[in-house]
Amino acid sequence: MNKFSIPVNSDTLLEQEERQVQYLYLHGLGQTASAWEKTVSHMPEPALIACPDLISFLDHREMTYANLYHEFSRYCSDKSKPLDLCGLSLGSILALNYALDHPERVRSLVLIGAQYKMPKALLRFQNVIFRLMTGSTFEKMGFQKNDFIKLADSMANINFSQRLKEISCPALIVCGEKDSANKKAAKELYEILSNAKLCFIEHAGHEINTEKPESLAAVLREFYDRQKAEATC
Repeated sequence: MNKFSIPVNSDTLLEQEERQVQYLYLHGLGQTASAWEKTVSHMPEPALIACPDLISFLDHREMTYANLYHEFSRYCSDKSKPLDLCGLSLGSILALNYALDHPERVRSLVLIGAQYKMPKALLRFQNVIFRLMTGSTFEKMGFQKNDFIKLADSMANINFSQRLKEISCPALIVCGEKDSANKKAAKELYEILSNAKLCFIEHAGHEINTEKPESLAAVLREFYDRQKAEATC
């Protein structure tokens, strides 16, 4: 089974192997599931990792965050045990949202290049850039241009500020040293979450999973190894 592209509404979701997945790696907007390949290649238990193609969750559905989160939640509910969620950018928002709504189903969180409250000025600037880009650029990411813009627009009012203190599971906040747009949010998440660690990856920008996969994998291994050691104490 290809763990980097998991079809939705398919019999494969019911297979025993898929149900035993422990770790979900969630890619960013503009990425595909394959963005995790190099990171996963440096992890000790790749068979327990799934990297779903998030956009496939929206097949035949309107491209909105609400629909994406609904289908992602259904996907998670099929898993047989609490999950270790690791998300970058859009993936981190989905992971954080799910941990807030289903704390009993989340064992740990890794939030990479994350925002917990959408920066409206940045979103407006990004949307201007998106509208100037050619349709072929979006097609390489598996989108139609209008669908991509609609999904980005639908995230504008996301704000988890009032709920962050509900998160009690172990959390690792990761940000690229060069990711200036998300450094402030990373520090704030670290300060607010009661059981969080903070790590900045040297010489990395926003897409750490493709820019510095070995460095990211090393940080993830250390975090997960610590959770296992504490669980056996």
